[in-house]
Amino acid sequence: MSNTTAPQSSDQPPAAGADGFTPDPARWKALAVCLVGGFMVLLDVSIVNVALRSINVGLHASGDAIQWVLSGYSLTFGLLLVPAGRLGDARGRRRLFIFGMLAFTFTSVLCGAALNPTWLVIARLSQGLAAGLLTPQISALIQQLFRGRERGKAFGLFGAMVGISTAMGPVIGGLLIQIFGESDGWRWVFFVNLPIGLLTVPFAMRLLPQASAEQRGRQHDLDLVGVLLLGAGVVVLLLPFVQEQQWKGNAKWLLVPLAALLLAGFLAWEVRYRNRGRESLVDLGLFRRRSFSFGTSMITIYFAGFTSLFFVLTLLLQFGLGYSALLAGVVTLPFALGSGLSAGVSGRVVHRFGRGLVMAGLGLVVLGYLGVILVVREVPAHTTGWALIAPLLVGGIGSGLVISPNQTLTLSEVPVAQGGTAGGLIQVGQRIGAAIGIAAVGSVFYAQLSASHGSYSRALQHGLLVAVLFLILALALAVGDALLRDRPTGADLAADGGARALA
Repeated sequence: MSNTTAPQSSDQPPAAGADGFTPDPARWKALAVCLVGGFMVLLDVSIVNVALRSINVGLHASGDAIQWVLSGYSLTFGLLLVPAGRLGDARGRRRLFIFGMLAFTFTSVLCGAALNPTWLVIARLSQGLAAGLLTPQISALIQQLFRGRERGKAFGLFGAMVGISTAMGPVIGGLLIQIFGESDGWRWVFFVNLPIGLLTVPFAMRLLPQASAEQRGRQHDLDLVGVLLLGAGVVVLLLPFVQEQQWKGNAKWLLVPLAALLLAGFLAWEVRYRNRGRESLVDLGLFRRRSFSFGTSMITIYFAGFTSLFFVLTLLLQFGLGYSALLAGVVTLPFALGSGLSAGVSGRVVHRFGRGLVMAGLGLVVLGYLGVILVVREVPAHTTGWALIAPLLVGGIGSGLVISPNQTLTLSEVPVAQGGTAGGLIQVGQRIGAAIGIAAVGSVFYAQLSASHGSYSRALQHGLLVAVLFLILALALAVGDALLRDRPTGADLAADGGARALA
C-alpha cells in the first residue's frame, strides 16, 4: 500500500522524505542551469550540418576536413563520457560541470576564430572532449537533486531539451548564416556559445550542489588501465562509422573486431580489478539491473534511427530542392515543437504508464518517418516543405515519449552515487547508435543517389527505410521486454524505483 502526495513546490520549505532525503530548495533553478548546458552541447551535434557549405566557402576546406569537423565532434564526445561521469561521481558533479562549461565555451571560441581548416578540426575535436566532460554530469545531477515523481518531471524537461536542441540546431544555424553571410556565418555558429557559457557559469557556481564532505575527503582509485581500454575501444568502434563516406575501401571495417577485442579486454580488466578489492571505472553490476541494461540497449538502437532523419533530410532540402540553410532548418521545427511538448507531458505521467509510454512513442516515430517517405515520394517538390509538417510533428511527439521516459526508467534503479557513470554509459550508447545509424543510412543514401543519377528524393526514401528498420527493432525490443515483466504501479517510481524494476 502506498501513500501518494502532491509534489512539493520549489517555493515551499523542503521536508525530508521517508528515506531521509531533503529536497534542495534551489533544485528547479539548478535544473535550468543543467538544461542550458545540455542544450549547448547537443545543439552543436546538429547545428554544424547546415554550416558545412559556409565553412567550405569561408575557409576553402576540403571534403576530408569538413567531414572531420562534422564527425570528429561525435568521436571525441564519446571518448570522455564514462570517465567524466565516474570522476563526477567521485569528486563532485558541480566542479566537473563548471570546468566542462568553461572548456566548451573556450573551445567554441577557438572554432569560430579558426584561420584554416586544420585549426578548425583540432578545435572541433577539443570541443567534443569538453562536451564529453560536461554531459554526464547533467543526468547525474538530476538523479541527485530529485526523487519520485519530481524526478520524472525533471527528466521530462531533460527529454524536451534533447529533442528541441537536436531539431533546433539547423534552424539556429541557418538563421545565423542568413544574418552574417555565407562566408562568415559559420563562425557565429560557434561564437553564439560564448555569451551563453559566460552567463551560465556564475549561476552554476551559485545553484549547483557542492560535493559532500565525504566525497571531498575520500580517496578514489583512478583505474587508468580501464580508462585507456574503454576510451580506445569506443574510438576504434566509432571511427569507421563516422568516416564511412570519406574512408574508401573495406579496410576500415577491420577496426570493428579490433574494437570488440579492446572492449572485451576492458570487461575482463574491470572484473579482475574489482575482484582485487579496487574501485573500477564501471561497476558491471549496473548491467544486472534490468531496467538499466534494457533501457541502454533500446536507446542505442533508437538513436541509430532517430538522428539519421536530420542528416538525410538536410541533404534533400538543401542540395536536392535548393532550400537555403534557414529554410531547411525551419522545415524541422514541427519535430522540435512536437518533441518538446510531449517530453514535458510524458515526464508527468511516466509513473503511471511505464514502458508502455515508450512503446507508444516508438510507434509514433515509425509512423512519422513513414509519412516523411510518403510525402517525398508523392508530393510535388515545390510543396514538399509544407507537406512535411504533419509527419514531422507526429515523429516529434513520438520522440518526446521515448527519450524522456526512457531516461527516467533506465536510471530508476541506479544508486545516486553512480548516476554520472550510468548517465555516461547511456550517452555512449546514444553516440554509438547515432554513428552507426548515420553510416548505414548515409551509405544507402549515397549509393542510391549514384544509381538514380542524382535523385535526392529517391535516395532519401531508400536511406530512411533503413532508419525505420532501426526504429522497428527498438520497438520489438521494447515489446519483448514488456512481455517478460509486469507493468509497475505508480508507487514504484514515486518511491524512487530503488527496489523493483520498472516496466
